[in-house]
Amino acid sequence: MSTVAIPHAAEVHALHDDRPFLRKYIFSTDHKIIGIQFLFMSLFFLLVGGILAMTMRWQLAWPGRPLPFGRLLPETMAPDGVMLPEFYNALVTMHGTFMIFFAIMPLLVGVFANYLIPLMCGAPDMAFPRLNMMSFWTAVPAGILMLASFFVEGGSAGAGWTAYAPLSASPEYSGVSTGQQLWCLSLVILGFSSLMGAVNYITTVINMRAPGLTWFRLPLPVWALFITSILILLAIPILAGALIMLLFDQTIGTTFFLPQQGGQPLLWQHLFWFFGHPEVYILILPAMGFASEILANGARKPVFGYRALVLAICAIAFLGWIVWGHHMFQSGMNPMLGTTFMVSTIVIAVPSAIKTFNWLATLWKGNIHFTVPM
Repeated sequence: MSTVAIPHAAEVHALHDDRPFLRKYIFSTDHKIIGIQFLFMSLFFLLVGGILAMTMRWQLAWPGRPLPFGRLLPETMAPDGVMLPEFYNALVTMHGTFMIFFAIMPLLVGVFANYLIPLMCGAPDMAFPRLNMMSFWTAVPAGILMLASFFVEGGSAGAGWTAYAPLSASPEYSGVSTGQQLWCLSLVILGFSSLMGAVNYITTVINMRAPGLTWFRLPLPVWALFITSILILLAIPILAGALIMLLFDQTIGTTFFLPQQGGQPLLWQHLFWFFGHPEVYILILPAMGFASEILANGARKPVFGYRALVLAICAIAFLGWIVWGHHMFQSGMNPMLGTTFMVSTIVIAVPSAIKTFNWLATLWKGNIHFTVPM
């Protein structure tokens, strides 16, 4: 006769998690908790960015009219509640910065990579749990620093979220000194957070997949997040280097981007967009991976052309590195160079169209269920 072992009450009690609240939910190394922390952070900055956008819309709709609650703002921003032009520039700059760096990136990468990669790879946790915790707790002070720039003398950065030089490189042009420096410093710190996360995601996918989970059995969201992490690992250092050069121009008198002393304002554009175009795919590739999985699930059939979708993700990521000049067509570049950037940009349409075709083919003759995600 077979017997079933019943765990002793003391053994069951031993499984209870006795960690204090701070250790369990605040300074946690659990990938799910860290994913939820990134979620709350990104939702907070989505709210901040949305408030800034609504304030900008008010000014555009009723220029010169006092803002609702505008009298609560300092005189340097809105005297008698009427927005100053300098404050409007700051709103445009900070709205773009918050939405891209502090809302969408943490939401699409920080949240979903942390939550999904170990679960979909069959790993117990991330490869480096403590580094994972540090990646979140490095992003928080970066956000606080960016928020603090509103309250320094001269206000926050006002040179646009792209921070084009020489406008951003010298206070005499924008009227902003400390705020622009805090902007640079905040994004450098946030870059370290992104790099720590990317190293973790890449290592987890490569080394901690379940036995038998070969590369071409990986779920498409994992593929998308894996390729996105490689883009982050390669693109963020470019931005960090450019930001440090810009910070040096503002603080210690270097002239990397100031033309009066032989600097090159176009150098900033090249460095920024060499980061900025891969950034576009850092923001969209995870969503493409999620769409592939959701459509297959909603159509109740396997995704059409799995390998083609994986190769399309890789092709989009690769081509994203050679098209940055299409952000600079007004910069006076050689027409032949502009043509190469134009052609390479058009070529990206091919893997993008493959993905769209495969999504349509996945839905074709599927048993479609219109759930909320669908």
